[in-house]
Amino acid sequence: MNIAELLADLQTRQDEATARAAELRVRIEELAADLTETEARLTDLATTRKIIAEITPTGTEPEPPETNTTYQAIVNAFNQHPDQEFRARELHELLGMPTDEASVNIPQGIDAGKKIVGRKRSTVVDTLGFLLLVTVTAAGVSDNDAGKQLLTQLATTHPTITKAWVDTGYKTQAIEHGAKLGIDVDVVPRNAQVKGLSVVPRRWVVERSFGWIMLHRRLARDYETKPEHSESMIRLAMISNLAKRATGESTITWHNP
Repeated sequence: MNIAELLADLQTRQDEATARAAELRVRIEELAADLTETEARLTDLATTRKIIAEITPTGTEPEPPETNTTYQAIVNAFNQHPDQEFRARELHELLGMPTDEASVNIPQGIDAGKKIVGRKRSTVVDTLGFLLLVTVTAAGVSDNDAGKQLLTQLATTHPTITKAWVDTGYKTQAIEHGAKLGIDVDVVPRNAQVKGLSVVPRRWVVERSFGWIMLHRRLARDYETKPEHSESMIRLAMISNLAKRATGESTITWHNP
């Protein structure tokens, strides 16, 4: 390599280094701008937090936001559907709770009545079978305890409801608790003259709702880590059911793909 070629090569390398340095300077300026913006946001958040602390009385906490607002908004819109078939609903509710015997996650328990290990899905539905409340507990939690919890939530979220039908799993405790809340809890017994499966008035509505839920394959078993996740999946399944009803779409089931 002669001197001219060497000088040309050095010039090329210098030009490349200069261009790289220019790119790095641009990147550094961008990072500096991002840092400035982040610091400004942190300052705003600190100011907002300080203002909230000043206006919040000592020893109190801000009220948490209302839960399940998305599902409730969809249900409200569905109930306002122009078709009377969709929005006709009595202000009476039904409670039910099947036990998921194939649950693989904690917390779990043993259903004393069914002798099943797993989780228990407890729901409140209206007379059309649409979900109002749901709670998922260990199977070891008694129907009475889960029922009292649901009745308390029901009185808070739906204060106009004064009547509820339940199956024979609910005992005196749940009935008395409902009476204290202004809810008349009526136990619907099975027909003692019929052996095996039979359709029982009122009770079949909530059983049908569980059937709708089971059309969603993810709910055929309890695969969720936390009970709250299971409750959310049940709400999503009911949202899907409402959407299909509103659009006239037939339900596609994993049982018969």
